[in-house]
Amino acid sequence: MDVLVLGGGGREHALCWSLERAPSVDRLVCAPGNAGTAEVAENRDVDATDPAAVVALAREVGADLVVIGPEAPLVAGVADALAEAAIPVFGPSAAAARLEGSKAFAKDVMAAAGVATAGSWTGTDPDEAIAALAGFRPPYVVKADGLAAGKGVRICADEAEAAGAIEEAMVEQVFGEAGRRVVLEEFLSGPEVSLFALADGRSARPLVAAQDFKRALDGDGGLNTGGMGAYSPVPAVDEAMVEGLSASALTPVVAELEARGTPYTGVLYAGLVLTSAGVQVLEFNARFGDPEAQVILPRLETDLAELLAACAAGELASAPALSWDERACVTVVLASGGYPGAYETGKPIEGLDEAAAVPGALVFHAGTRRQGGQVLTAGGRVLAVSGRGATIAQARATAYRAADAIHFEGVHRREDIAAAPTGASDPTAAEQA
Repeated sequence: MDVLVLGGGGREHALCWSLERAPSVDRLVCAPGNAGTAEVAENRDVDATDPAAVVALAREVGADLVVIGPEAPLVAGVADALAEAAIPVFGPSAAAARLEGSKAFAKDVMAAAGVATAGSWTGTDPDEAIAALAGFRPPYVVKADGLAAGKGVRICADEAEAAGAIEEAMVEQVFGEAGRRVVLEEFLSGPEVSLFALADGRSARPLVAAQDFKRALDGDGGLNTGGMGAYSPVPAVDEAMVEGLSASALTPVVAELEARGTPYTGVLYAGLVLTSAGVQVLEFNARFGDPEAQVILPRLETDLAELLAACAAGELASAPALSWDERACVTVVLASGGYPGAYETGKPIEGLDEAAAVPGALVFHAGTRRQGGQVLTAGGRVLAVSGRGATIAQARATAYRAADAIHFEGVHRREDIAAAPTGASDPTAAEQA
């Protein structure tokens, strides 16, 4: 089949890498792509959030399947336009993608589906929001309701800080329209884990779990980012637990959305917190995580295109069984200096070939572009360097060995990715690797 992938980040490079290896794929196009996707697919320049432009490109390239990578095209209704044009698409409708586009909507769906989640308050009046803080205990969680590029959540130590976060979102509008409504939430204490499932509108099939690292600095310090690294598998989440969580959190949400007349087709991503009182759902996202995709997809041995096409056709039950590489995978993000704040782009990147030559390593491009014969930085998160190994510690060592080979001005990375895997019997061994 001929496949069109929408997006230009590290997740999309991982998708293209996996799809290019799939025996069922004859031609692969990525729009707009980056310097890395150009190595495994044909890049085409298109605005991935423009439904009409995407439909035109899909027709031009004769796409048998369109795979939507990022959340913005989903919320913009690109999947709806493709479905209306009778072009098979892997990705939820705009109505179903509200699971990610609106935290308030996600809370409503979870309540209706009986999914365990934190207590919350939602509103559009800043004075009422500040008054509602009295119903919570510190630390306070203040979330912009809409999409804010992973930066719309504030964990506040006291009520004054929380009131300031409300003012920033609702009055100063630092997140634009996304912050006009806020969700106040009970703080959930415990390790966070990401669990993904493929959905075809009626049923869901879970993938393996991963854990990512959102904070910019070692020891989970600094500001929230889109993600500075990840690893899979997660020792604390075994196969039986994955199946149980799928039955209690993922399948009920798919069923609830189908009952509402908004069937969910695509990747359903549950952000989970392993609390002392049990697993609670922190949030849902409507696509593969980034950088979780860069540790999950390298472990997938099943033909990815066949799986995604089955979802798009509503035939997940007849899709091939999932097969996984037993090796662990760890990815380390190399970011521009200053990220997630202000940063410069256009910096030459050296050492890509040397990194890729490290046995077991994969280099996924996120914010890059090619100018002549040189690859330059073009975003906040520039590269995700993945390593595979028999253990998490070995995979981690491979990822950092490959990352050591890459240089660009201002490069920043965390040094503690996967150093102490959640649930590992001897985290100190991983720390010392």
